[in-house]
Amino acid sequence: MGLFHRKVPNHFTRIHPANATNKDWLIMLEAGTIVGPSPAKLRVARSTQERKVVKKYNLRLKPEYYLDVEGYDPRIHAVYFCPQLYKYDSDKKLVPLYGEEIGNLIAQALEGGIKERHPWYLPSDDLPSEPPIKGSIESEADSLVVDMPQWRSDSSRRQLREAGPKQE
Repeated sequence: MGLFHRKVPNHFTRIHPANATNKDWLIMLEAGTIVGPSPAKLRVARSTQERKVVKKYNLRLKPEYYLDVEGYDPRIHAVYFCPQLYKYDSDKKLVPLYGEEIGNLIAQALEGGIKERHPWYLPSDDLPSEPPIKGSIESEADSLVVDMPQWRSDSSRRQLREAGPKQE
């Protein structure tokens, strides 16, 4: 049976076909590597919009898509996709957030779901059965409020609605 089993490298992460071609941010978080009295349990290891996608075919000749992330280790890393996020600046205009800022927001949302374990392992140890980050972000939410905005006048609300993304 092992003859027909196709093994993919450990640094490959299986992704949905829709994520193979979109331009969302790719955020790789790292858990279990910060040692000492730091309050943060997660750190942003990588954030980019560029990605290397590998297409492999399973035994039924259906394509499967994998993300090839250099340095990815399933023992300590988790990969997330996030669309472009925006925040208000001091002039009440929307400005885009970039990879590191988006990654920090995701890390804050997931901090409670980190599996506590030692950062070291034996060379003979298998990969863990559970991911390092077992928390989840609400997938039903349409938006995430990061800062509560100050009271705005009706005219500024109308401007923000007109400038915001259109929903179909």
